[in-house]
This record gives sequence, C-alpha cells and structure tokens, in this order.
Amino acid sequence: MDAVQTFDGSCHCGAVQFRVVATVTEITTCDCSLCKMRHALMLKVPEQALTLTQSENALTLYQWNTRRAKHYFCKHCGIYVFHRKRAAPDHYGVNVFCLKGFDPNVVPVRATEGASMTVEEAAARPEWPGPRDGLRDPS
Repeated sequence: MDAVQTFDGSCHCGAVQFRVVATVTEITTCDCSLCKMRHALMLKVPEQALTLTQSENALTLYQWNTRRAKHYFCKHCGIYVFHRKRAAPDHYGVNVFCLKGFDPNVVPVRATEGASMTVEEAAARPEWPGPRDGLRDPS
C-alpha cells in the first residue's frame, strides 16, 4: 500500500462521513490512557488529506490534559472517527476501522509512545500515565 489511495469512512450510524486521500505505509497504536481504552488503530494523515463529506454537526469533541489534541466522536453512535494530534497538530489520526475497504492486516503497525507525554491536567486521574507537571496534588 505505498500508492496514494482514497478511502471513504464513516461512524457506525453513518451520520459522520469523510474521505481520506493518503499514501498508507503504516498504522499506529498509542499507549496513552485514552488510546488504550478506545483500542483504535490509527492512520496518520496531513490535515488536507481528510475531508468531511457529511454531517460535521454530528461530531462531538473531547479534549483533556493540554487540550491540544482534539478527539472527534459521533454524537449519535459514540464512535471515535479521528483526532487532531497533540504532537503533530497539522495531522489527523484516523480510526482505520471506520474506513471502508481498508484491511489493517496488510499494513505494518507501529506502536507510538503517548504514555510518557506530560500530564498537565490539574484533575488528572491516577490511572492516566505520564509524568506530572506539578499541577496535581499527589495526596
């Protein structure tokens, strides 16, 4: 999969629909607390490679910690569709299980490090990994 490909994607109920045009060389996992819980495999694409084709108003936004990453879910069915990346804010991580015709079994998977990112949220839960920046009372 090293040629430019086009994939249509959607959430479970179809309210959110989008298109991705990208060269697929790998997909990633992440070990931060959010990615571990949603257990998604992600395709990293530049922001211009992702186009919403239906129902931007069906998206809901979840942000935590630094609020730099923006995690988008369908507000109707709850499926995580993509997120704007914290470490690369000009890129999206797209949930490959939302892409029609995408076979994750034929693409190398690379584990990425998210658990070591600094936790800056004052009300961070203890199970969120990462070094604390001192905002949180350890008691």
